Amino acid sequence: MTQAANETAGAATPAHSSETLDALRRTLSQQPPAVLIDGAWRACVSGRTLEVDDPASASRIATIAAGDGHDIDLAVAAARRAFRDGPWPRLPASKRAALLFALADAIEARQKEFALLESLDAGHSLASIRKGDLPLGLRSLRDYAGWATKIAGEVPMRSADQSGMDYFLREPIGVVAIVTPWNAPFLMVLQKLAAALAAGCTTVIKPAELAPLSALRIGELCRQVGIPAGVVNIVTGEGASAGQALAKHPDVNLISFTGSTEVGQSIMVAAARSNLKRVVLELGGKSPVVVFADADLDKAAQAIVAEIAFKSGQYCAAGSRVFVQHSIHGALLERMHAAMDRLRIGAGYDEATDMGPMISQRQRQRAEAIIQHSLAAGARALRGGRARPGPGYFFEPTLLTEASADMRVAREEIFAPAIVVTPFADDASLAAVAALANDSRYGLSAKLWARDLGIVHGLIGRLETGQVIVNGGGGEATLPFGGVKQSGYGRENGHIGLSAFTEIKAVRLGY
Repeated sequence: MTQAANETAGAATPAHSSETLDALRRTLSQQPPAVLIDGAWRACVSGRTLEVDDPASASRIATIAAGDGHDIDLAVAAARRAFRDGPWPRLPASKRAALLFALADAIEARQKEFALLESLDAGHSLASIRKGDLPLGLRSLRDYAGWATKIAGEVPMRSADQSGMDYFLREPIGVVAIVTPWNAPFLMVLQKLAAALAAGCTTVIKPAELAPLSALRIGELCRQVGIPAGVVNIVTGEGASAGQALAKHPDVNLISFTGSTEVGQSIMVAAARSNLKRVVLELGGKSPVVVFADADLDKAAQAIVAEIAFKSGQYCAAGSRVFVQHSIHGALLERMHAAMDRLRIGAGYDEATDMGPMISQRQRQRAEAIIQHSLAAGARALRGGRARPGPGYFFEPTLLTEASADMRVAREEIFAPAIVVTPFADDASLAAVAALANDSRYGLSAKLWARDLGIVHGLIGRLETGQVIVNGGGGEATLPFGGVKQSGYGRENGHIGLSAFTEIKAVRLGY
């Protein structure tokens, strides 16, 4: 998903008490299931509901509306009315910016609540939310609030005696569908919503049904800060019904989706067959990590393990394939073992936790099946490889070796705290090393660990990925983020991400 694992900015949030957690649980259990359409909360058309679990205990924490195509039709119609007849696209950009700043302030004032809600709903550690998702989400809101007043067209140069004028405008693209994943629900809603609203678009959000609670809270704050009715609509429900209805809807102009490659492909087909709506897709990854002998091994090992523990390995840009120069293979494995030994595993809302649970039993079973299939084919588990016993959906930190490139653990996105480590020859050429790293249908991210800048720059140009992080990187959240190959289509963040939410209109003016 974004560079959240590399972002460390943001002030620490004070620890919560057990009473605070119990109070949140009570509030969620009493919250009526509803969708947000045209500025009002209402029951979904079918009246059906879905259960939301705490992945650390497998117990129910909330009941949400199971919206479907009927609710999507109502939400899209509300968004279209707000775009066609409402004030939002016609507001001065400075006023749209002010409302985005107000939303950021409202969320920041409740950051303790959001951190606890996200840890309870998605299972992530409080530390990762406070240092990553929260500050990144707030930064996205404020960055895009600033961009709202800087969206501009262009006037080509013309000669003094030329009659007429040619120029182009950038206009909001229209109604935007936002479909977000369960592994970064708070952050993904804010990143996509901020760009759409800054551009003057109206939106329909379909959050992942496994972790929808932060999206619902954001929707309520949008109402409270004064964003007009119909500009932000939220329909909870299953992807196969509500999500597909959005992808197929003929009155949606753009769909911004983060999730699996398989679902992204189905969205692209539905978009083409309906109204050729634009798509921005941030999809799966099987990111390579390449470690050379001159690297800081202590720093590299700690960073590799910290990233795979981040969101319990459920992170599209996580480095899950490690290629290490043969002479330091054993030394790196030893350090990675030690780093995994230090991981404190527990409920995300436990202050001491480094790594929380996986999102669901289904995801855990899928990860275990991939790993066990490869072990049966000859791969070796130095540690882990199985579900952790006890309540909740925990998984053992896993370190795999001797996996051939055609094994499932080397090819599929496991989405679990599992790393495959493979040595390469000390005298291997950069082209050969790049071939190892590029041997994947994915191309989202790559990590390099080396001090020799000749190696670094020589490899960067050979890697088939949307981003390359060298020696831990700088964590700049406004850089464009997205992948090549089957890792996605388009980019998010910054002005490049913003441009996807605009349409170009050329004007040839004669006088």
